[in-house]
This record gives sequence, structure tokens and C-alpha cells, in this order.
Amino acid sequence: MKVQRIRLPGDSLTWIVLDQDHLPIRPIQSYLHYLQNLEYSPNTIHNYATHLKLFWEFLQQVQLDWQRLTLEHLADFIRWLRWPHIKVIPLQQQSARRSERTINTILSAVCGFYEYQERVARIDNLKLHRLQFQPDQQYKPFLHHLKQDKLVKRRLLKLKDPNYLPRILTPDQIKQLVASCQCGRDQFLIALLYETGMRIGQALGLRHTDIRSWDNEIVIVPRRDNTNGVRAKTLQSYTIHVSKQLMQLYAQYLSTEYPEVDSDYVFINIWKGRIGQPMTYSTAVDLMRRLRKKTGIHVYAHLFRHTHATELIRNGWDLSLVQKRLGHTSIQTTANTYIHLDDADLKKAYQQYLEQQEQAK
Repeated sequence: MKVQRIRLPGDSLTWIVLDQDHLPIRPIQSYLHYLQNLEYSPNTIHNYATHLKLFWEFLQQVQLDWQRLTLEHLADFIRWLRWPHIKVIPLQQQSARRSERTINTILSAVCGFYEYQERVARIDNLKLHRLQFQPDQQYKPFLHHLKQDKLVKRRLLKLKDPNYLPRILTPDQIKQLVASCQCGRDQFLIALLYETGMRIGQALGLRHTDIRSWDNEIVIVPRRDNTNGVRAKTLQSYTIHVSKQLMQLYAQYLSTEYPEVDSDYVFINIWKGRIGQPMTYSTAVDLMRRLRKKTGIHVYAHLFRHTHATELIRNGWDLSLVQKRLGHTSIQTTANTYIHLDDADLKKAYQQYLEQQEQAK
């Protein structure tokens, strides 16, 4: 059983799950086709395919028909994700193979799959959710008390996810990573991700027309036709203001390394062989892997986004401004993801409080 990438008419990419006979598993194929019609990104479809492949391996191991699933079976699946050998009871305590957050992500894919199958009447009503009033949110908008409570669907089975503090990079680590890049293109990419908080798909999909160097602005434009398969994720365009130093890196990259090719992409391959082709996700992953090996810093593209957002909040930015800069559709997403105070933050806030008290005297 494997997840296979395929190319569809029109040169678009998607994913399917093959069984032991190298044939598509039809229920999964139908659901992934449904997600593709809803214009989910290829990366998202790949993740769903990978999660459903795991679920199908579990069904085969326990010899269970996917159309006869119960909550008890789904609970067994959770245990299987932690310890795949469900018939073996370990005598010593062992660490789980997957974290609570990973298991909840897999469960979301499985529940979405069964919701779709219910809608197309391939299975009877399977009660994987319950209706309940929306709980109090961490961030409450203005006049929230006038808003009527709404019933929302909650999964019956969900592991409690520990609240981990997002790891961020220090200023010295940022300088070290930029200095370790072998070319100006990579230096500009790292500096861009750090200073703007862009997602890697947004950066790799940038066109030269999106960069307004005279105003130190970069426009994030959602596009579905990027030849390198990247997505901006957001559905609306928005503008990010940047520094003159970042624009100088961009100008230096264009003047010294950008080849004479007919391309409107900002980030392209500058080496022989595929010169002029827009950078892909895999190329960016390879860059992060080289930087990890060279610096010893466990870095990945999204870590720059965490770092940028955390620095903005620690420097007193209003949450609504951070939301706009990151391109979040909901301020609740910004609050849940980035408002995590540690002891250093509390100490700094208390010192500021004491200074204000002294000045008031």
C-alpha cells in the first residue's frame, strides 16, 4: 500500500492511495477527488492521502470493513497509532510513536472522510460528532456579549493536546543562517521569511510585479496556476511592508545572480540544468536541510513565521495588526497560535509595571 502522485489532464498534480495490487482504493480516491474539486492544495491532499493510507492499513490488520466502523474501532485505531502492534502488550513503559497533535490531525482526516461518505449515502449515519454550544474563546471581539451562541460540531474522540510553546529563533541564529547561505538568492529568501512572516508557498510564488521596491512593499497575491505547484493559502491579496535593507538584498540578487531568462518568478533555479525554473517546495526543503547540517540549528521554513509573529507581539503590536500582517482570516487563529507567555515575558512585563509605578509617584 502506498501514496502515489499522479498528473492529471491540464498538467495539475494530485495524489491517490494504491492497495497491494497497485490499484486505487476507490473510497479514498473518491474522497480525494472531492477535495481536489474544492481546490484544496496538492500538499493538503497529499497529507489526507497519507493519513487515510494509515487508516486503511489498520483496517486490514484488524480485518475490519470500512463501512462497519464504530466508535470502539476508532478508539482502537488511536491506540494503533500509538503502538501499531495492537496484540502485543509491552511489559515496560514505552513512548508513543506519534504525538497527541499528530493523532488528532489523522483523526480529522478520517472523520472528514466518513462525513463525505455519509453525504453520498455510501454508509449509514455514523455518530462521530456531537453538537454543543461554542465554548468561550480566548479572544473575545467587541460586543461579543450580544452575539448568540451557536451550536458547533465536536468530535467525540479527540486526545488532549498539550499546549507547547512554539520554538523561535534568536537574532544571532538568524544572522548565522543568513551568513551560511551559499548565494544571494538563498540569503534573500531567508531574510524575506524572517522579516515578513510569509509562508514558504507565498514566497516561492512571488512575481517581480508583486514587489514594489519604491514603496518597500510586497503584495501577497493568491494564485492557482503556479507552475511550481505552490499555493499562497490565503484567498485575498494583502500588502506587507518591509525594510530598505530587505529591498537591497533583492536588488543585489537581481543584479548579480538572476540569470537572463524569461521568467516572472522571483525565486528561480540559478544553477545549470534547470536554470530559470521556479523554485519548488523540495528545493526549499533541501536548503533548510543544508542549513541545519552546516549550522547545527534545527530550522525549517515555518519557524521563521513563528519567530516573526512572536517578536511582533513581544514588542507590543496589537493582535489585530499581527493578524493582518500574517494574513490570518480569523484573529482567533493568531491568538491561539502565538500568544504564549513564558517566564521571561512575565518578568519583563512586571519590570515595566514597577517602572510605571515609580514614575507615577
